[in-house]
Amino acid sequence: MISVVIPVLNEADNLRRLLPQLLGGTEKPYEIIVVDGDSNDGSADVAKQLGAKVLRTESNRGKQLIAGANQCRGEVLLFLHADCAVPKDGLQRISEILKQQPDALGGNFSLKFDGNDGFSRWLTSFYAWIRAKGLYYGDSGMFIRHDVYQEMGGFRPLAVMEDYELAMRMQEHPRPTVCITKTSLTTSSRRFHGRWRINIIAGWLIMHALFALNTSDRKLARFYNSKRA
Repeated sequence: MISVVIPVLNEADNLRRLLPQLLGGTEKPYEIIVVDGDSNDGSADVAKQLGAKVLRTESNRGKQLIAGANQCRGEVLLFLHADCAVPKDGLQRISEILKQQPDALGGNFSLKFDGNDGFSRWLTSFYAWIRAKGLYYGDSGMFIRHDVYQEMGGFRPLAVMEDYELAMRMQEHPRPTVCITKTSLTTSSRRFHGRWRINIIAGWLIMHALFALNTSDRKLARFYNSKRA
């Protein structure tokens, strides 16, 4: 059974769309845990009304994910961003691929960006290319067997790059990861709206360089938020 963890900050509208998708799919999640990082738009109330278990933490995505995973009881953990769209057979695909490949520790979905512009289409292709190189992020719906997650020590309490850090450890693990390509997860292009493409790419490269140089979590978060602003 699959436990779903969704960290949120002011995502009430997206939760109204995402949670019914999960509950209306071909396979039902064992549990849905929404971890609210001090939202002021009623996200926690919306999640409760739609049947999710709600936890509250400070606004720090790594800590939110840790809190959610610590409450999970399913055999597989799926971590989702609230602004994604899950295919109807998404959970079924996870169960199927992990049964077909019992040595696989987890993985992610192929990713499609929802924008109709050329940059969003380029991003979809770019994400497919970097996934072939073993690189992926939380917006692609990362999943992992619960026992392996615990064995690896789970997420680090990072405000940003927590997904990249865990994905890299998953890739370095002796057991393989898998990518679901028969169906794609769709993610929002909203964070790129109104921004220059070169600035987006440069910011992405700088973030990875700073992370590799062991820059403090606080400085990374400040840089990340300044780029998004």
